[in-house]
Amino acid sequence: MRTAVITHPHCRKHKMPDEHPECPQRLDAIADRLLASGLDIALQQLQAPKASMQQVALVHEQALIDKVCASIPSDKINAFCEDVWLAPESLQAIERAVGAGILAVDQILAGDLDAAFCSVRPPGHHANRSHSSGFCVFNNLAIAVEYAKSLGVERVAILDIDVHHGNGTQDIFKTHEDVLFCSLFQYPFYPNSDIENNEHIINSPLPLASKGEDLQALFTQQWLPRLREFKAELIFISAGFDAHLEDDMGGLQFVEADYQWLTEQIVQLSKETQAKGIISFLEGGYALSALGRSAVTHIKALVEG
Repeated sequence: MRTAVITHPHCRKHKMPDEHPECPQRLDAIADRLLASGLDIALQQLQAPKASMQQVALVHEQALIDKVCASIPSDKINAFCEDVWLAPESLQAIERAVGAGILAVDQILAGDLDAAFCSVRPPGHHANRSHSSGFCVFNNLAIAVEYAKSLGVERVAILDIDVHHGNGTQDIFKTHEDVLFCSLFQYPFYPNSDIENNEHIINSPLPLASKGEDLQALFTQQWLPRLREFKAELIFISAGFDAHLEDDMGGLQFVEADYQWLTEQIVQLSKETQAKGIISFLEGGYALSALGRSAVTHIKALVEG
């Protein structure tokens, strides 16, 4: 498939406390592994544009937007809210993290791409309409979804594969029947959120030490039938790679082959249901080597799909 990696150097400018796992080196790990794989020649490499606060307001309350903008420090790193810090250049990173999804939607709806991987930070899936949390300032994916809907996309599927529940995304779309939200996650685990299901929300908690065969059974039995029935026009992925065996942030035991299998299934589904494209966002993933390997495996499966 015609695939792009969308990122921007400004996404490295969002600094965290020393030794914090959500670090700028996460993007370097992906970029370096991508270059070493030789896959970069099969990809479009696009720079994320600067998103506007009007685009952010498609999802977030103005009070949160104003609070974030007013809280950018002049120096040092300041705690903003639960597990969220802001640095002097964080807003530049945030604007590009949101802008990557906007560009991905534009490129796919214009027919110029089939898939995009937004290699950006800060991540987004714990942020809801009114609050930032869990390393996430704004919900990059949710903003892109609402932007796509504003351009006429009527049905969207979101697959959240992070080791942590995508509570912010669920909260944003819990009353939106035109958005099918599927989330797998370790349970019980942060953020210990409400995991109720309905016709358009499918939560799939996994116990500690779940492996690839558990992922396959979950996708095949719980997600795939509903995804086929729903026939999304766009498929979004909250691509957290912290469910990897080597990642100490969680206790699941996925490996690169599992991310490859899952991505291949999503590509096959998109073709079967004639979706316009797939847009994937980097969320978690903190063991740098495992993150780089897993993300590139994911991107390769998009390219070869």
